[in-house]
This record gives sequence, structure tokens and C-alpha cells, in this order.
Amino acid sequence: MPPIRLDHIAIALPRIADAPSVLVAVLGGVPERMRPAGAFRWASWTYVGGGRIEILEPTGADGFLHRFLAAHGPGVHHVTFKVPDLDWICRRAERHGYGIVGRDESDPTWKEAFLHPKQALGIVVQFAESVGGDDEPSAHWQPPPGPPDPPAPVAIVGLRLRAHSRERARRQWETVLEGRPSEGPEGELIYRWPDSPMRLAIEIDPTRDEGPLAIDLVSDRAIALPDGPHPALGTVFRRVRVSPA
Repeated sequence: MPPIRLDHIAIALPRIADAPSVLVAVLGGVPERMRPAGAFRWASWTYVGGGRIEILEPTGADGFLHRFLAAHGPGVHHVTFKVPDLDWICRRAERHGYGIVGRDESDPTWKEAFLHPKQALGIVVQFAESVGGDDEPSAHWQPPPGPPDPPAPVAIVGLRLRAHSRERARRQWETVLEGRPSEGPEGELIYRWPDSPMRLAIEIDPTRDEGPLAIDLVSDRAIALPDGPHPALGTVFRRVRVSPA
């Protein structure tokens, strides 16, 4: 059976058009795909080594993204894992105490299901079984306007999160999702997946809220980023001194 793969990090914004001012002008991202998807539309950008950031924009009058943005504002919404068999991963998650939400197999080329952030360490986790089609370029991809001469792309290393305990982190990222664990330079748990250019870094703190902390990146050039959440994306971008491999 093919391995599980960490595919992308998704950020919710009111408008996709606000993303290139950071993802392209600052981080040098290369436009990849943009598609409608029912109550939202999405676009993605890629980086050195294959890291991918997706932007979600709500459409219509109401939906899960409207509710997320009203409650939290712009910021990291979910991480997506490509899985070889949706039914298999859902049954495994349920055996370990997780409830499955939003399961949808109406499209045979893209079957999906989710873990709710109340159970999944403060972040939505998407399981996706993809059979062709999804990795094809968009026929009418029109990227939002970006700078005429963007800088060289950085490497998106992955996502940094917080968990209350090592046991909770291990159950989710290791037991259910088969991440390969190691110890980070600051004592955090690092999880990697075969063939994935990105990893998860899990900081342990039982006293603070679980959930996403920052998108980690590596760059050989200077980058102008605030210390806290970027005002356009509601997300912290943290420069780290590690290899993206």
C-alpha cells in the first residue's frame, strides 16, 4: 500500500487576492492551481523542494469558512494528508477514539474526510484519497496579480503546532497517520512522511491552547516578516535553521 503523504497547509482568508502580497512578493511562491469547490474556492502556490500552501476563500452567503473567519479571523485552517485508502484511515482513526466528520465520497477522484479540531489537537485534519485529476494543472488558472519580478522562492519546511502532551501528539501523528518521529533542536517532536517535502514540528505545553503556531521556512536571502501573525494572512511565518529535506 502506498504511504501516507503530508500534502499541503491550508490558510483561510476572506479573499484569495490578498495572498500574493505575501506568498509571492515576500516568499517567492509559484502559482500552481485555482479551482472552485462548492461553498469555497482555493488556490495553491509551491516552493523550493515541493512545499505547498493553499489559500481558501469563502463563496456564497454562509458556510464553514464564513464561520471559521468570523470566529478566528484569517489563519491556518487545516493540513491535508493524501492517503491510499479513505475507508482504511477512517477506521483506524475511529479505533483510536477519533470521530470522523464531513466524509464525502461523491467524487470518485477525490474522496475526503476530516478530524475535527476539538479532537485533533486544535487543527482540522483532512484525509484525501485522490485518484488522478487532482494533480493536473487547472485549465483556466488565472493567478491573482502578483509583483512583476518576484524574489526567488523560499523552502516551506512545514507547520509548527502545540500539543498538551507527547502522548496526544503520538496518537494522532504517529499511530494514526504513521509519521516518522524524531527529536527537534528545541525538544519538539518532528514528524516526517515518505515523499513529503514538509514535516510537522510539535511543541509540548500542557498549559496553553493546542493548535497551529507557525509555518516554518528556510531561506538563503533576507526576508521581511513580522514577529507575530502577518496582517494579510493571520499566520506566523518562522525562519528556521534546518534543511528542508
